[in-house]
Amino acid sequence: SADQVNPPDILAILASSAAVHISDIPFNGPIAGVRVCAIGNELIVNPTYDQIDKSDLEIVVAGTRDGITMVEGGGREVSEDLMIAALEKAHQVIIQFCDLQEKLRELAGKEKLPLLESQTVLENRDAIRAAAFPRMQEACFVKGKHERSAAIKAVKDDLAAQYAEQLADEKQMKQFNALFEEMEYEILRTSILERGIRVDGRGTEDIRPITCEIGVLPRTHGSALFTRGETQALAVTTLGTVFDEQIFDDIDGDKRERFILHYNFPPFSVGEVGRLGTGRREIGHGNLARRSLEAMVPSKEEFPYTIRVVSEILESNGSSSMATVCGGTLSMLHAGVPMKKPVAGIAMGLITDGSRYAVLSDILGEEDHLGDMDFKVAGTEDGITGFQMDIKIAGVSPEIMRKALDQAKRGRLHILSIMNQTLNKPTENISEFAPKIVTLKIDTDKIGALIGPGGKTIKALCEQYGVTINTENDGTVTIYGKTSKNAEDARAAVIGIVEDPEVGRIYDGVVKRIMDFGAFVEILPGKEGLCHISKLSRQRIANVTDVVKEGQHIPVKLLEIDKMGRLNLSYIDAIEASGDEKQGRRG
Repeated sequence: SADQVNPPDILAILASSAAVHISDIPFNGPIAGVRVCAIGNELIVNPTYDQIDKSDLEIVVAGTRDGITMVEGGGREVSEDLMIAALEKAHQVIIQFCDLQEKLRELAGKEKLPLLESQTVLENRDAIRAAAFPRMQEACFVKGKHERSAAIKAVKDDLAAQYAEQLADEKQMKQFNALFEEMEYEILRTSILERGIRVDGRGTEDIRPITCEIGVLPRTHGSALFTRGETQALAVTTLGTVFDEQIFDDIDGDKRERFILHYNFPPFSVGEVGRLGTGRREIGHGNLARRSLEAMVPSKEEFPYTIRVVSEILESNGSSSMATVCGGTLSMLHAGVPMKKPVAGIAMGLITDGSRYAVLSDILGEEDHLGDMDFKVAGTEDGITGFQMDIKIAGVSPEIMRKALDQAKRGRLHILSIMNQTLNKPTENISEFAPKIVTLKIDTDKIGALIGPGGKTIKALCEQYGVTINTENDGTVTIYGKTSKNAEDARAAVIGIVEDPEVGRIYDGVVKRIMDFGAFVEILPGKEGLCHISKLSRQRIANVTDVVKEGQHIPVKLLEIDKMGRLNLSYIDAIEASGDEKQGRRG
């Protein structure tokens, strides 16, 4: 059950760990999870939904007694110091939860089943390693992802051919593949720890070359191509109306999302053939990128559009989610979205042997696979907005965390400086292909008049002007049109419906009905008045039709509103009035 006050995900982490820990399944746990929020300078452990909404920082942390193994969250430009404080607070609570699970195991735990290890040993292992290792040392440092992969494969294929008879055994081939991965692991890590040189020749803090382009797709509302080394993201921004908001049913009720981000990772981006579809990568990376950008998206009052960003990863060699953040920022600015500040992201890595460690900036795919940490940090020049960390070792010390965050900040500022050279503020005019929006405020007691019986009036306006109109309970009326003229014409019509007739004002009226004693003229939508025959001409006339015809547009002046609310109009007073008075006419 869920009380709709407290998020249940942390309980799910604890319950899952406890269930496995007391079972007979081999397990290196227990592990525990905790959510920490910051409201002002106060850190709150496992906050309620309301507290999360008010917070400047929200992180979910998982770990063991020895250290933190996973972090995920977002913030409103929080400092590195606040992040460290929140992580330390979280780990204190994690230790308590792990101790509770140990006590539970003492009470109800089962004896663990023995973990069977593989009995297969690679024959001629030393000879294969001796022949392959020097060649692998060269192959692992070939420049270019595909060239490096091809060089490693050539060494592997050559050795496999020499020992083909032995490797016909599936178990031997499995051990053979494991040996080559072990050598690659050793070569990469030793080079970084001892020489500070990575497989592509960079130092530990070097960032790959970056290029930024905007407007690459002229028909879209906004587009940008962000390239960092062999990782490239094409980000496209589309502006929509309130009717394009994403509606979803959450555990705490229905929600509407006006900022939407979709991340697509097609197989061709890594040279593979496969089905297109949404998987864990698309969901997880998309959520991280959206969370990183969300804090800098303008409010609905500042920018009344629904914003959808789609990131297509065209090639990938590490950190495609952070390329999405950078490309998404540029594409939104190109679309004219008044972001509070530009956002950039970087992926950090870690190599450690226990006594030594090296923090890596802008990691490659190999460094993610063979390294000890993948820590993605996004933010503005003033603070962090999104982060995600996965650790493959028992835990990371506060010293390493602080170094990683400080190094990430330097990298983030470097990337932002390059992005700002391309575009550092929103374009002045949104795309001609984007919907045009006009907003106005009306009295709440006039909403019914605008909508009309059964929605008749508002539907007629939408059809007449080719627009979409949305009304809110506070009297806010938003008009969406394909052109500015459509939207402005509809706005004038809405004002005409909700405004009260003003005595002494001249209106452009439409003759609706002709009677023997005068003509009924509509001066505002749904508001008609009588122009008596005596007010149609200074000379005596026999018939009303001698002066006006049904459907004719004529200027009329509102003389009075009688006690019964009837409008008395005059044609002759209107045509004799000065030109200045005519600027108050309807339409």
